[in-house]
Parts: sequence; C-alpha cells; structure tokens
Amino acid sequence: MTLAGRTRLKIWLVLLAVFVLGCVTGVALTGLYRSRASSGAESHERVMHERFERMRTELNLTDQQTAAVRTILDETRNEYRALRAELRPRFEEPRMKARSRIRALLNSEQQQKFDAMVAQQDAQHDEEQKAKH
Repeated sequence: MTLAGRTRLKIWLVLLAVFVLGCVTGVALTGLYRSRASSGAESHERVMHERFERMRTELNLTDQQTAAVRTILDETRNEYRALRAELRPRFEEPRMKARSRIRALLNSEQQQKFDAMVAQQDAQHDEEQKAKH
C-alpha cells in the first residue's frame, strides 16, 4: 500500500471512529435526559422517602415519634406548596414581560413560531407540575 493510500485509510478510520463515538454519546445522553425527565417527580418522592426512613432508623424513632415526624414533614410540605402558589404570580409577570419584549422584535412569521414554542413550553411545564402533585 502506498503512503497516500495509508493516509487515506487513516483519515477514513478516524472519521468513522468520530462518527461512532458521536452516535454512542448521542444515544447515551438521550437516554439520560429521558430517564431524568420522566422520573423527576418519582425520583423526588423516592429521595424524600429514603431520607425519612434513614432518619427513622438512625434515630431509632418509636412508632409515636415516627407518626409525629411524618405529620410535621407533611405540614411543612403543605406550607411550601402554599408559599409556591402564593409566589407563582410574582414570577409570572417578568416572564410575560420578557415574552412580550422578545415577540416585539420578531416579524409575523417568527411571532407565529415563537407563540407555538411558548405554548409547547407552557404545556410541558403544566404536565411537570401535575406530575409533582
């Protein structure tokens, strides 16, 4: 094989290796993203349960203490939910203001695409919120 032939072969092998590594990386990252997105609420619940069980076992809580701690944590979770519900409108205002400012920069075709993107994001956000509660 000539020197030029070997050089070509090496270039093709490097390109093939880069392509294969890119595919493998893409598949791995897609799987990671999907598993995190689909199990966000479930993962949070599992982590909270594990923390509670660890506290219960390491502190050797009695049944009465376990029930009381569970009640305290439930009440606290409800307080956080109420606080989030109270603050959510305050976060909505700057978000809507930013969307209006961005929309004003766009032509009519871009505005239609932007509106579709925003609607999709809002729907996805609503689904995530429902999954959490």
